Amino acid sequence: MNHDLLRTLQSVLGPIGILEDSQDCAPFVEGARYGIGQAQAVLQPRSVEQAIATLAALHQYGASFVLQGANTGLVAGSTPDEGGKQFVLSLNRLKEPVLIDPIERTATVTAGVRLSELNEAAEKHGLFFPIDLGADPSIGGMIATNTGGARLIKYGDVRANLCSVDAWLPIGGAMPLTFGTPLRKNNTGVELKHLLCGTGGALGVVLRATVRLHPLPAQRATALVVPTSAASLMSLLAALERDFPEFTASVEGMSQAAMEAVFRHIPSVRNPFSDGIVPSYVVLVELVSSLSHATLSLTTLLEEWLGEMLENEVIEDAIFGDEEALWRIRHGISDALRHEGKVIAFDVSLPRRYFADFRAWGHAWLAQHYPSVRVCDFGHVADGGLHYNLVAPKTGPGALTAEAIAILRSAILDKVVQEFSGSYSAEHGIGPYNRLFYEKYTPHGVRQITGAIERILMPGIHCGNVHFD
Repeated sequence: MNHDLLRTLQSVLGPIGILEDSQDCAPFVEGARYGIGQAQAVLQPRSVEQAIATLAALHQYGASFVLQGANTGLVAGSTPDEGGKQFVLSLNRLKEPVLIDPIERTATVTAGVRLSELNEAAEKHGLFFPIDLGADPSIGGMIATNTGGARLIKYGDVRANLCSVDAWLPIGGAMPLTFGTPLRKNNTGVELKHLLCGTGGALGVVLRATVRLHPLPAQRATALVVPTSAASLMSLLAALERDFPEFTASVEGMSQAAMEAVFRHIPSVRNPFSDGIVPSYVVLVELVSSLSHATLSLTTLLEEWLGEMLENEVIEDAIFGDEEALWRIRHGISDALRHEGKVIAFDVSLPRRYFADFRAWGHAWLAQHYPSVRVCDFGHVADGGLHYNLVAPKTGPGALTAEAIAILRSAILDKVVQEFSGSYSAEHGIGPYNRLFYEKYTPHGVRQITGAIERILMPGIHCGNVHFD
């Protein structure tokens, strides 16, 4: 390590703000799903001022670094490479008090604040930040990846709820630059805050943000619904959006194999199906409302409506139960699949009209070319997002080599992007894990423009593992 840089960092962060021992660094150099790297050191600023001074020092000495929040990302975007030359700039301690404005329905938070911490502060005012996830990420990380979540169909993604961002860029010097405003109407130029959302830190380092909050629902109605067929799944979705456009919050699909993995490996999750027989495909439907029970009973409304769907043969069964218990099935899938074998995960999105067609193609193609691989998919039916998770044996005759997995991955993503007009990364971003596909599927002209923007905003900055330049 450059001794002048080390002295500068020590003067900024103090002895507790720099981790150099390999054991201390271990939690920061392994990704949540992929990758284990090495770092020169882990840097942990505790204030916006410390973060800016740290970034200025790294820039001055030409040091390479990766940004990290809660380290819950799934494409290795915050994991250092194996060279041992990068720093990890961890913003997990950048936690200033959450400022709630109940009149504007906004929260101003620093990058290290967790989603749960933001909602704990917001709930005191009858508000919440509605991005729903199985993990508990940092707000800075959520902005960097433009997180979507299970209730996107009602509330939108992070970008839709982002008012303003304070970010470090070299041009700002010792002060963060503010992009955007909490104003609901402000048509005064280019909305540059969107450059910071979903670009993984390549176009600026998010330090503080103001996000839009929503009223906490007064009630929810949740049910597991079994469609009669793949075609009726879209009929069910269309009917929900037609009849309950203001109430529909989630329409989450779960395959039989994915749910069975949860029941096998997570003892706290109960199998709610009759005789324990899991249907081939189930949809978790959630309605929410700020109206009181005295005004309207969502549960009664949903029960009666699903009764009509049953009579019309759109569905063949519906199960009501404890909301949290039903959601635990959905949120337990990713962890459960790790116990099943080698997980080959895809985070794709498709036009909703192709959802069933792609799933049918995938089952047939895999059965022919990769018979040892099981499809354990789940996802956000309402917004076209699909966590197309495959499970292969870890060892034995059905195990796949790295080369075979690469061929499989390329074939499936070619189908998603080129034939079904979908995206190779619905939510998780690019990261090193998806860099090859960014270069493959993004038009050359678009890459040229994005690269030019990066050169203007972050000239000579060695931030992260993915660059658009």
